[in-house]
Amino acid sequence: MKHLIIIAALFVSALTTAQANYEQGMQKAFELWGSNNPTEASNLFERIAKAEPDNWLPLYYAAQINIVRSFGEKNEEKLSAQLKKAQNLINDAMAISKDNPEILVLQALLHTAWVAFDGATYGMTLSGKVVELYTKAEMLAPNNPRVVYCKAEWHIGGAKYFGQDTKPFCKDLEHALELFANFKPETPFSPNWGKERAEMLWRSCKE
Repeated sequence: MKHLIIIAALFVSALTTAQANYEQGMQKAFELWGSNNPTEASNLFERIAKAEPDNWLPLYYAAQINIVRSFGEKNEEKLSAQLKKAQNLINDAMAISKDNPEILVLQALLHTAWVAFDGATYGMTLSGKVVELYTKAEMLAPNNPRVVYCKAEWHIGGAKYFGQDTKPFCKDLEHALELFANFKPETPFSPNWGKERAEMLWRSCKE
């Protein structure tokens, strides 16, 4: 009985240590990203993912960094390398957490990065996939503010590209801001981004 108690205590201690290491690692990765060290942050998220094989969040953030960096990239070879890496990370995250609206939004943003790079080449092949991803994400999580805001921004971008009125999508941004006001992430490290961008787009709508 004494041995069982000792083993149980050691097991609990190991779990506590692992959780503390995870939290410290994630915080450090976010700090690196926030201090304009995206490569180091992405690498750290990937290392955390290897230590946390059942956790989709480190993979998600490593992919997100590569996607965010791709917007505005002019070098196609560099863009392709970043987005290929991001796609592999997304695939691994999806294998852990299927039908996850947050990951679906990230996949849509990856496709959007290609469309933003060359709309004439990638618009026809990827636009339908982006709409399909947002539609699925909205069905799974209609009150997720990132789903609503990112879908609205996609439609605003499309309207601008084709010279159409963007105002019809402003109500969706307003709805997204309402959702952001009441949104509570499931864990301290769960996705909680997008509010500032949605507010900026909303202000543009009113101009």
